[in-house]
Amino acid sequence: MCDLKQLVRDIPDFPKKGIIFKDITPVFQDPKGLRKTVAMISDHYKDKKIDIVVGAEARGFILAPTVAFNLGAGFVPVRKPGKLPYEKISMSYDLEYGKDTLEMHKDGIKKGQRVLMVDDLLATGGTMAACCKMVESLGGTVAGCAFLIELTFLNGKNALSKYDIFSLIKY
Repeated sequence: MCDLKQLVRDIPDFPKKGIIFKDITPVFQDPKGLRKTVAMISDHYKDKKIDIVVGAEARGFILAPTVAFNLGAGFVPVRKPGKLPYEKISMSYDLEYGKDTLEMHKDGIKKGQRVLMVDDLLATGGTMAACCKMVESLGGTVAGCAFLIELTFLNGKNALSKYDIFSLIKY
């Protein structure tokens, strides 16, 4: 199996000066890297009775549907404002470099469903915390939060302390 960490590329000063962006596109370009990423996340949650996998725009869209497929679950996208056509809920949150808002269809999660949250990167935890709050406001139960990368020095786990956190790569 390939070493996923070796496939991640650092991009300095993106999206703004002083930030080192962890570019995961080489992981997705590598067939073994992509397969390993999806398999490891899926395997970790295979016995957790997941009904729905939620993925946040944009890179969470790459992992979440493939994990959902492996788990026999549905997929629900969380998008930036103005991208979803149906009735939606929204949540604003702080990023490590600004503010943002996300939206989800109101009928995306049904009461009592077990939901796996998937995104590419855990930094400060703001994006995932907002997604979890939306899921819970619709009556879902967050069964876990899975990430390809966790930036441990930003302490994002603190914002998600009540959830099971699973990260494949830690910096």
